[in-house]
This record gives sequence, C-alpha cells and structure tokens, in this order.
Amino acid sequence: MSNIVAIVGRPNVGKSTLFNRLVEKRKAIIDDESGVTRDRHYGISEWNGKKFTVIDTGGYVEKSKDIFEKKIKEQVILALNEASVILFMVDCKDGLTNLDLDFSKIIRELNKKTIIVANKADNYKISLNSNEFFELGFKESELMPISSQSGSGTGELLDLVTKNLDDNINKLEENKIPKIAIVGRPNVGKSSLINLLLGEERNIVTSISGTTRDSIDSVYKLYNNEFILTDTAGIRKKAKVKENIEFYSVMRSIQAIENSDLCIVMIDASQGFESQDMNILSLATKYKKGIILMINKWDLIKKKNNTSKLLEEQINNKIQPLDFVPIIFTSILKKQRIHKLLNICQEVYNNRKQRISTSKLNNSILPEIKKYPPPAKKGKHIKIKYITQLPTNTPTIAFFCNLPQYIKEPYKRYLLNKIREKFSFEGVPISLVFRKK
Repeated sequence: MSNIVAIVGRPNVGKSTLFNRLVEKRKAIIDDESGVTRDRHYGISEWNGKKFTVIDTGGYVEKSKDIFEKKIKEQVILALNEASVILFMVDCKDGLTNLDLDFSKIIRELNKKTIIVANKADNYKISLNSNEFFELGFKESELMPISSQSGSGTGELLDLVTKNLDDNINKLEENKIPKIAIVGRPNVGKSSLINLLLGEERNIVTSISGTTRDSIDSVYKLYNNEFILTDTAGIRKKAKVKENIEFYSVMRSIQAIENSDLCIVMIDASQGFESQDMNILSLATKYKKGIILMINKWDLIKKKNNTSKLLEEQINNKIQPLDFVPIIFTSILKKQRIHKLLNICQEVYNNRKQRISTSKLNNSILPEIKKYPPPAKKGKHIKIKYITQLPTNTPTIAFFCNLPQYIKEPYKRYLLNKIREKFSFEGVPISLVFRKK
C-alpha cells in the first residue's frame, strides 16, 4: 500500500499542467491537442514533509469509437482503483459538461476521498463559476478552485491532499530502488514486455507505432529485490521527429536511460539490427549503464540449426567494441526466455555494482602487463606499477604509472580485454584512467 494521488478528468482541463507543478518537473507532455497524455504517468511529490506518488492520466471520454479513447478509459479506471486520493479536474471557463457528470457517477461509486479541482480559475470572477460544480454531488469542503498554469490555489490544494494521506506509510526512496529502462525503436514490444512482467495491462499496447509517448515507471519484484521498470517512448531517427510530442518523447527516452541503472535495448528480429539501434546502444554506453540486447519477436524468424549463433556474430561485429553486451533471443508473445532475461538483468546489475579488491586486480593484471608491456615512446619505457578500482558508481579502474600521457588506445583496449577476461563485467561498460604514480 502507498499514498497515491490520481489526477483525472475529461480531456484538456489541465491535468498534465497540474501534474508538472506537483512533481516540479516538466515530466508530462503538454500539448493543445486533446488526448496527448495516453498512459498513466507517475511522479513523486512532497508537501509538509509527506511524500506521495502522483498519477497523471489521459482524458476520460465515454462511448468513444476511437481506439485510443477506449484504451484511455481503461487506464483511467486502473488509476482510480490505485488511488488513495482522487483529484477530479474540471474547467471553470467551460463550466459543467455532460462528460463531467458521467465521470462523477463512476467516481462516487468508488467511495474514495475526492477533491473537485476547478481549474483555470485565473481571477476572482471566473472562480465564482466553480459553484456550479456542486451539482456533481460532492461536499463544499471537497471543491478547490485553482489555476494550475499560474499556481494560484495549489498550496491550499496540497494542504487538503496531505490531510487525507496515511501518515503510517513510509514510501521507499525512489533513488534507492534499482531502475531498468526498456528502450528501443517504436513498436518493438517494450510495453508488451512490461505488461507480461506485471501481469496487468499497465501500458497501452496497440500495433500502432509510437503509442507510448511518455516514459512510465512501475515497481517490479525480482528475486525478493524491488526494481523500477521504465517503459519509454520509441526513439525515432531525428528526421522523423516532426511533432513536438515526438520530440518530448525522444527526450524522455534519453532521460530514462540517463536515470537508469540497467537498459534493456529491444530489437525487432524481423527488422534486424539497424543504425538507430546502434545509436541507442551507444547512448546507454555513454551513460555507463548496464546493457542487455534483447532480440524480440524471435518466433517470427525461420530458423536453421545455427541461426541465432550467426546473427549473434553479425551483431557483435557491428557493435564492436561493445561486444561485451549479452544478447538474448526472446518472444514476448510466446513467453520464450523471459525468465532467462530476468536472470541476465540480475547478473548485469551485480556486475555493475561489484568491487574488485586491489590485491586481486594487481595479482591478475600486472603479470599480463609484464608479458606485454606498453610500447616505449620517444625512447622512454612506460612502467605500470599499481592498479585499483575507484569508488565510483560505475566500474572505473585506475592504472598508476610513470608516463600516463604516452599510453595509446590500442594498449588501453588490450588492458580492457584482459580485465574482462579475468573478471565478470558482462554487460557493463568499464572506464580506464591512467595517473602518474
């Protein structure tokens, strides 16, 4: 159980603007186009010393024939069921609508603490219009006129919200839970993987490319350890990012990689490994994340005895020098090798967190340096005397020597290969630094 505040209402009443104000980040996509927020979107807010989760939802539309509108309705119902407090947003400028009335019936049936948030009350005259929302059947103490754009009234709203939260719930600090970002081009199956793992349709899944516009976090338990799974918007080539919405989605995916500990880079087996996949892989390497390459839709490929081995060799040749990344062939549809994927995630996470003692490093690598010392430069011999792992978040190995500036890339690669040979760093980028003794 946790303190969850869900922001719900019909399209275009300002839910995402309020969400951004509460979590103090430009996290939800804001656009004048109705229905931009399609999935539930989570963020952390804090007020008067209380932390709580905020869910931003898509606009609720009853009896719509549009595929996304139907899916949005399902997502809103899920969010309402999860919530401890519901913020039911309406629009002071538009006034009471039939859609608001329809929605209020569903909310009242849930019998949960609900606050009517009368948004766009930009001045005193407009805020008087909020009185008509008493027709929705809620108490006077549950109506709060605000302006999510300017922030007017949001402090009073938060006072009311925190009064209705459970004081006994101590939510885990978000940054202490390891994060796995699921990234890749649009329509490779990222949301389907999340839904399979969580056993519920948390993210909208359709065959239309680019359905997931925001990154969505879900807590998942793996071998008694909690992980945060982040489903990201599909990253497209820059030339194809025409809408503002797409631009924000790409930024969100990059941020998800940056904020993660591990990245599952998903590839569609029927499309093969393309340059855009290499860009995503390079991005995850640049941020020094643990990386797993997941080839999905493997069930669609006609196979011979060594099909997977040949493809693995092809990919490793393409991604060099990033061939330390584990490659797994899966089918989410057929639930093939998903358990193995989770095992690899755990291994890569452990590899990234491991600390190798200085004595082990020196005993293993100094003999290899003695066998093949760094080439002399300008008649000067380079002597590496001592090796240690630095206390950084990601594996960083320091080499202390007399002339660090003369060690060239080919020799650095040799040292890196030897470290990978001797120690288990599969799926993890390693940084090497050379310092004067």
